[in-house]
Amino acid sequence: MAASNKKDGTRVTEIRNSKALRDYFVDEKFEAGIALKGTEVKSIRAGRAQINDCFGRVEKGELWLLNMHVEEYAFGNRFNHDPRRKRKLLLHKHQLRKIAMALDAGGRALVPLRMYFKESLLKVEVAICTGKQLYDKRDDIKKRTELMEAKKALKHRQSLSR
Repeated sequence: MAASNKKDGTRVTEIRNSKALRDYFVDEKFEAGIALKGTEVKSIRAGRAQINDCFGRVEKGELWLLNMHVEEYAFGNRFNHDPRRKRKLLLHKHQLRKIAMALDAGGRALVPLRMYFKESLLKVEVAICTGKQLYDKRDDIKKRTELMEAKKALKHRQSLSR
């Protein structure tokens, strides 16, 4: 899902993973750079990317983002990029080691939460996550409805006192 709005006269593009918070408990977040081709950056600026089914994997000491879909740039030529190619994440070595140890321990996944521009650079917020079970999702829904009902009752009570 791409969100874009005007902020300080410039266009801000942010692509979010809508499934991440529903399906996972977020343990620890990292901000990573990403190695892209020029046509990919132009396509992402236009909001033509998707990270809902995306995940990270450590291969040969490097962190790769797999299954990220970036549409081909509409005005590109024959050197346009492959939409589903794997992309390298750029992190500090100590962060990379920490992520690798967490993924090797098992039961965890590296999931991108959002992709955004920080000044002129594209950043990806990735998180080490633990999968939710069905009953965890039901508990979240129950808490959310209780919170909404409490807000509604409070709003109703405030309108009566006026």
